Amino acid sequence: MNEEERSRYIHMGDYDVCIIGAGHAGCEAALACARMGVKTMMFSINLEAVAMMPCNPAIGGTGKGHLVREIDALGGEMGLNIDKTFLQSRMLNTSKGPAVHSLRAQADKKQYHVEMKKVLERQENLDIKQQEVIDIDVEDGRIRGVVTKTHAYYSCKAIVIATGTFLGGRIFIGESNFASGPNGLSPSVDLVGSLKRLGLPLRRFKTGTPARALKSTFDYDKMEIQPGDEHIVPFSFMNDHLEKEQIPCWLSYTNEETHRILRENFSRSALFGGAITGIGPRYCPSIESKVDRFPDRKRHQLFVEPEGAETDEMYIQGMSSSMPEDVQRDFYHTIKGLEHIYITRPAYAIEYDCIDPIELSLNLEYKKIHGFFCAGQFNGSSGYEEAAAQGLMAGINAALEIQGREPFILDRSEAYIGVLIDDLVTKGTNEPYRIMTSRAEYRLLLRQDNADTRLTEKGYKLGLVTEERWQKYLKKQENVRKEIERLRTTGVTPEAAKTFLEKNGSTPLANRVPIYELLKRPEITYDDLAEIDPERPELTLHEKAEVEVHIKYEGYIQKQLDQVAKFKKLESKKLPQDLKYSEIAGLRIEAQQKLDEIKPGSIGQASRISGVSPADINVLIIYLERARRLKG
Repeated sequence: MNEEERSRYIHMGDYDVCIIGAGHAGCEAALACARMGVKTMMFSINLEAVAMMPCNPAIGGTGKGHLVREIDALGGEMGLNIDKTFLQSRMLNTSKGPAVHSLRAQADKKQYHVEMKKVLERQENLDIKQQEVIDIDVEDGRIRGVVTKTHAYYSCKAIVIATGTFLGGRIFIGESNFASGPNGLSPSVDLVGSLKRLGLPLRRFKTGTPARALKSTFDYDKMEIQPGDEHIVPFSFMNDHLEKEQIPCWLSYTNEETHRILRENFSRSALFGGAITGIGPRYCPSIESKVDRFPDRKRHQLFVEPEGAETDEMYIQGMSSSMPEDVQRDFYHTIKGLEHIYITRPAYAIEYDCIDPIELSLNLEYKKIHGFFCAGQFNGSSGYEEAAAQGLMAGINAALEIQGREPFILDRSEAYIGVLIDDLVTKGTNEPYRIMTSRAEYRLLLRQDNADTRLTEKGYKLGLVTEERWQKYLKKQENVRKEIERLRTTGVTPEAAKTFLEKNGSTPLANRVPIYELLKRPEITYDDLAEIDPERPELTLHEKAEVEVHIKYEGYIQKQLDQVAKFKKLESKKLPQDLKYSEIAGLRIEAQQKLDEIKPGSIGQASRISGVSPADINVLIIYLERARRLKG
């Protein structure tokens, strides 16, 4: 766009960064930019879509809870907001080790939106606007501004595109399909053409959501109650404890009659009928996909969960569908407890446009345009938490670029956020990407309880962590350090511990030992020790968790630290961005093509690219060593 073309629009303001989209990615991106001191504008097609939860009104879950804790530790907002607005809280996977413990909270989706919107409205350096961005102004490979549907022009030096499922959105319900964003809101259509003109390689992904029904029409006696945890664990490290009367969820199952109705109507499904071309998430399939893929399964579980304290709508988790409304009514009614439900909103599938994330650098900037940052479902991921994590990182890096500072990149050994972004950018994805604990090689180091230990200092240096949070963090670290040292130096005699150990099914002592050694036993918790340790200090939930895990898993943690040291060696071997891999003798053709396409920043990143073999990595290491020697 040249000056003459810009003059045709109404100039409405000058900003450092413009955020396109106000979902979970857009909110975190906007807040990060503003808190780092850059002048920021956030656009939303509809301000009712701010932090909207068009699918499951919940935050956290396996792997996802780790992301929320990391966002919070860096100074993001998601953890604080869910602590304000949750209806029920549960810690998942408690029968397994601490590496996979994951916090999940059912949210009041209306209140979640309201509270997040308040934070945005009151944030210094941030303006929010209900406008649809339809064009992006690029000149000489750099962002210059954005144009809205009302022909308003806003100049900026960087953008973060966080369009979620709005970009080219199309809803599918049986034989019917129409252009729409989630929840019946308008889609973003004109922006698609602008992105294509800029050369972005867009593709179609698909997701879906189940029906909602009135709570008075469920038969709860036929379902299994799912209460919240007795002791509520906060998401945010700023909250030491939370108290709230929790609302229960309910569990039920499909049956052979449900499956019969679905099979008989496969031809009417938009998914099987060929109308849907986008690729859906493997780990969150529609109910018709489950029945089709697993014909021997007699039942599939579903959860009935509240949408909010001030609404009678209930969400039927695990039952997304693109079937026609009459089929939906019939198969939902075959399920115990759902025989007479009244559906207020039918299930639907939604297709949308997104980018291939291998087109992005590790700082989430589009490689071909300076100042063009991308986040959330636009990058091919799924989930509110994955979106928020990318939004935070894209916002941080947009602000850093404006300020002329080095990019902020977390590697796989530092955070689940690092795993998420490295997977997307280095490996790409052929379906909506979902974080899981199994994706992290160093998951014992990347626990929920120590997210602040790993990341709060980084957030403080960026300018995102407040002084209040920083002082609270320092106090926690000092309390944890002192308590570990006290447990090392405080002994207990066999006689004093005899009854306690018998009660906990633990082997008696032969000699006096530090209490530290007792806590290493799997059957004994930190709270159990209060019985024989009257001098123990008052610690918060977060402090107790870190003390206990540090002591119980000390040996395993050290092994992972040794593995990380090896990983860091490969990450420290940097690869020049202008390296021409096609000219390196010994690299296979496939490796040359993949390396030229992705332009990895290090040997470590190169080793994770699909199609690059260990032999190719050895060739690169030898090449770098030769180049180093030639340089003297």
